[in-house]
Amino acid sequence: MSDFLYSVDLMIFYFFNHTISLPIMDKFFSIITSVNNWYIAYVILLGISWTKGGIRGKIGVIGVILLIVVSDQTGYRLLKEFFARPRPCDVLTDVITPIGCTGAFSFPSNHALNNFAAAFFFYKLFPKLKWVVFVTASLIAISRVYLGLHYPSDILGGALIGILFGYIFSELALIVEKKYFPGNSAGLKKSENNFKDKK
Repeated sequence: MSDFLYSVDLMIFYFFNHTISLPIMDKFFSIITSVNNWYIAYVILLGISWTKGGIRGKIGVIGVILLIVVSDQTGYRLLKEFFARPRPCDVLTDVITPIGCTGAFSFPSNHALNNFAAAFFFYKLFPKLKWVVFVTASLIAISRVYLGLHYPSDILGGALIGILFGYIFSELALIVEKKYFPGNSAGLKKSENNFKDKK
């Protein structure tokens, strides 16, 4: 059974890494995958959430910062070290690696873990943002397979773990809002309209 699952993993991996490999896609996914290219977008999103999102927006900013710290360290310090799975670019001889083979272990993908954690968190607090946050998280996750840095199962595992973290932190955020700001029942609608106006 494990051999079959690995063969499926490889089949999907080679589809992204070989079959659809093109110079323009190399450039696109190389830009998408770099955290440094997302800092400005993150700052803008958090800034809008803080200034235009009302009480829920402020709770969301604090909550997502704590969420990413916990999810990132869990993935990097605990799960990667525990599973110690080599990256495909370290064990497969024909992997295409447009940005080189970087990083230590492969499972789970921290890019997928962190971005899906944040995506689910913001989706629960601001449901109208679901397409933006999940499409963004998906593109970042796919970039890791395309660039030869992760197997699809690394992405799937990271995404599922991230969603779990996002769910837990979003529930905690909503509990905080309900307990300490009980009159904020209209906050979601107002916050979503503010986000919509900014898009």
